[in-house]
Amino acid sequence: MSNASPFDILVKNFFEQDSTFDKLNHRSLNHPVDIWEDDEGLCLEVACVGLTKTDIDVDIEDDILKVSYNKKDSIDESAHYHYRGVKKSSFDLGWKIARRFDLTKANANMENGLLKILVPISKAAKPKSLKIQ
Repeated sequence: MSNASPFDILVKNFFEQDSTFDKLNHRSLNHPVDIWEDDEGLCLEVACVGLTKTDIDVDIEDDILKVSYNKKDSIDESAHYHYRGVKKSSFDLGWKIARRFDLTKANANMENGLLKILVPISKAAKPKSLKIQ
């Protein structure tokens, strides 16, 4: 928003709020990620084309979920590239996850270049009925 007025920024910030998770940094997300919620919990799908599961770090600290990859310099200087379109750029992503999801039971798997993380809904957060005494 290069020519944005303070009102434009206020409106933009108002509509970008989300109670499910908060980005740790407010930079625009420049790495392909899909995030959705279903009956099982919160699902995150991170594009990791050309990477293996040993290249990626997934860390949980309190209510913070972090996914990162540090690029290793592996450019073949003797090769003459005509075009380089596959980028294996480093990334450092992080989200603050709402308490209604149980990060202690999160699991991750990697298939076809996609890292999929499922954070189940906490049993304490599921609806329950109380017996009136």
